[in-house]
Amino acid sequence: MRLRRLCAAVSLALLVPVPTSANAAQTSCQDVYTPVRFGLIQQTMYGRLCVPRGATTVQVLVPGGTYTSEYWDIPLDSGSRSVRRAMNNGGIATMAVDRIGTGKSSRPLSLLVDVTTQAEAVHHVIASLRRRFEKVLIGGHSIGSAITMTEAGRYRDVDGVLVTGMTHLWDYTRVVPALANSIPATLDPKLGARGLDAGYLTTAPGARYGMFHAPGPNIPAVMDYDESTKDVFSAGEAVTTVVMSNIVLPASATIDAPVMSVQTSADYFCGTPPLGADCSSPEALVNSERPFFGDAPRVDGFVLNGYGHCFNFAPDSAGYHAAVVAWQRGI
Repeated sequence: MRLRRLCAAVSLALLVPVPTSANAAQTSCQDVYTPVRFGLIQQTMYGRLCVPRGATTVQVLVPGGTYTSEYWDIPLDSGSRSVRRAMNNGGIATMAVDRIGTGKSSRPLSLLVDVTTQAEAVHHVIASLRRRFEKVLIGGHSIGSAITMTEAGRYRDVDGVLVTGMTHLWDYTRVVPALANSIPATLDPKLGARGLDAGYLTTAPGARYGMFHAPGPNIPAVMDYDESTKDVFSAGEAVTTVVMSNIVLPASATIDAPVMSVQTSADYFCGTPPLGADCSSPEALVNSERPFFGDAPRVDGFVLNGYGHCFNFAPDSAGYHAAVVAWQRGI
């Protein structure tokens, strides 16, 4: 009987938000564990929900490969690199999630983890937030953007779509060498103890600056934080990201909500078409990407310069944050 009560208490704890302190005086944050369908099985997706007082719009934020929800709330430099903080200060609630297989979310066999199953899980998170908020937006980075576009195109349940660190035209001459720095998480000194199967991958020690940050400044504190918080992605996520984001049958074609694409010109998703989208200006980016969002009522763009793939770490990201806040207020 005592064991049964303990199990019931643990199950209840998974469903109930856990209030914690927040940096902004008028913003409350809580940990939320949402039961989600994941293919044919039930999983739990962790999210960090932060709600400024009076917020009626929430943005669900999906991180990319080897990152967790912390990518959206980088604590360095007094939070100036934090998307979460910028959105909350702009009156927009955020729900930054850990993809299934990462962070505090469930960790099934890697064979079950791909873009479509991740999108299904995020769909259930969105449905749970609809009960509370008037508008629900979705945003992603890299693999998280592939998940975001797949979710929005398949379920058509969001009011806006933010795509970062991903275009439909890839410079494979740079993408492939970057992926070559991936290793099975079982071989990683930090992540090997998790007991994950060999289908989960991470970055080789010391590879993250070249893969994710160059040509941005190589700041030891930033690199140490990034290395210490790295996570995993599945081989299936990598393969289906290519499939769902390709120029032949893109998942984005059926998105029926406004879209904003935020890219950095130094990324391997930017370049000289067809090897990368034209990121020479916001207008050029929109012209490159607009054909792949056929049902979207509008597509907007913003381009950063001087930083690599994971530009949430960029020290001068205030303009990017302001542009996203303004876009969300306008839809």
